[in-house]
Amino acid sequence: MTGAIPKQDWMDVPAIFREGNFCYPAKKSIVEYHKFPNPREWSPDQDDWKLPEGWEDIILKGLKERLDKFRSLKLFMDICVRCGACADKCHFFLGTGDPKNMPVLRAELLRSVYRNDFTTAGKLLGKMAGGRPMTIGVLKEWFMYAYQCTECRRCSVFCPYGIDTAEVTMMLRELLHLVGVGTNWILEPAANSNRTGNHMGLQPHTFKDNIGYLCDDIETITGVKITPTFNRKGAEILFITPSADVFAEPGIYTAMGYLLLFEHLGLDYTWSTYASEGGNFGLFTSNEMMKKLNAKQYAEAKRLGVKWILGGECGHMWRVLHQYMDTMNGPADFLEVPKSPITNTVFDNAASTKMIHISEFTADLIKNNKLKIDPTRNAHRIPTWHDSCNTARGMGLMDEPRYILDNVVPKWYEMPENTIREKTFCCGSGTGLNTGEIMELRMRSGLPRANAVKHVEEKFGVNTLACVCAIDRATLSALMDYWNPNVKVCGLSELVGNSLIMDGEKERETDLRFEPLVGMEG
Repeated sequence: MTGAIPKQDWMDVPAIFREGNFCYPAKKSIVEYHKFPNPREWSPDQDDWKLPEGWEDIILKGLKERLDKFRSLKLFMDICVRCGACADKCHFFLGTGDPKNMPVLRAELLRSVYRNDFTTAGKLLGKMAGGRPMTIGVLKEWFMYAYQCTECRRCSVFCPYGIDTAEVTMMLRELLHLVGVGTNWILEPAANSNRTGNHMGLQPHTFKDNIGYLCDDIETITGVKITPTFNRKGAEILFITPSADVFAEPGIYTAMGYLLLFEHLGLDYTWSTYASEGGNFGLFTSNEMMKKLNAKQYAEAKRLGVKWILGGECGHMWRVLHQYMDTMNGPADFLEVPKSPITNTVFDNAASTKMIHISEFTADLIKNNKLKIDPTRNAHRIPTWHDSCNTARGMGLMDEPRYILDNVVPKWYEMPENTIREKTFCCGSGTGLNTGEIMELRMRSGLPRANAVKHVEEKFGVNTLACVCAIDRATLSALMDYWNPNVKVCGLSELVGNSLIMDGEKERETDLRFEPLVGMEG
């Protein structure tokens, strides 16, 4: 990025930790809760990481087990030709200029150890063959750069061999956990999800009360009283969404959109206070943790006897479902292939998972003229659309949200072609990186997305960034406040809720944020 010529081999440049460039390590009590190895108090900026005796052998044994178990990992270790097609596609590299944030070099951090200990050339020639032994310096590099990757998979779109560097990052994080090296912002939410059902740690009564408060606001705005049910056996549909949707802005407005939509339809659905988290922090930790948390959703669907699951606006919930669920906990044969009770559309694409996204469900309703909509109620919003990495690249959900936007707002604008759909830029803070201690790093890594938003803000007067991911709503809000403060972030279902004409409603003067509608400014 600077044009400077490197004076050292990349292997000789150490990772340097300073306050603000690393995530805080997991608390001893949280590591103990998960029964993970080596619980202790430690900090990355200290020389002594208090690793267990023989930690190098633990790592190498863990790497061997994973090479034997995952063919994709072995393939990714062997086939990279270092062409560099991925190099400038990573938002962390574009934002920081750090060469080790190029996906090819980030993966090389693991490949170098793999070559040294698991290939003949590496065993004979060592560094000449690109190999290096497992040392404390290497381990520190792993920690630094495994947590400067959001596993967004943009690099994989451009790799001619289809190497998925996100899978490499996932393996790096798994290996680090074997010796007790992890971050608290991931492991504590994972513990909360296991203990209370959601990553916020909301107790069942709090979860229920929060939704009740949202219903009170809806009644104030629309005059329509909504009384959702919880843990109701025999409901047709179990609805699961990220807990951030019922707890924090701007997600709560998205949840109000869900509530209005379901009331509009008279849908037979129920919320769960046991499986009250759509997100899966296990994806950021290990395959075993991912499997454990994913299982809660299907266990609850079975207990309640629902026919299928409707999922809210979430990113990594959908990636876990579409890429991993069937070989972890599925297929969910006790459920039925989702069939809309309103349009009778059968969602064959979910024949295995038995779970569809709220945007698929809503787009089908609009297509079949089942919604009464007034898009002018969103006339104060001029949106652009952010394709969330996990829903767009992870499950191909790209046309449905755009179709909904076409119908619920008067006008909206696309960002530049190389920043949308499968080429979308990450929010810069996914996979458990949306923690406050690395705020500068987050603003750097989100710069490519912010630049694209700035383009449509200046060209078209865009004032809203819409998306379908709870982490995006949380992280993009901070990103916009820093780079584009005139642009607000919202969920797609919030715009749907604003536009719905409800039976028996009073004349609306404000949107779901209590902001005046056009013509109602007073």
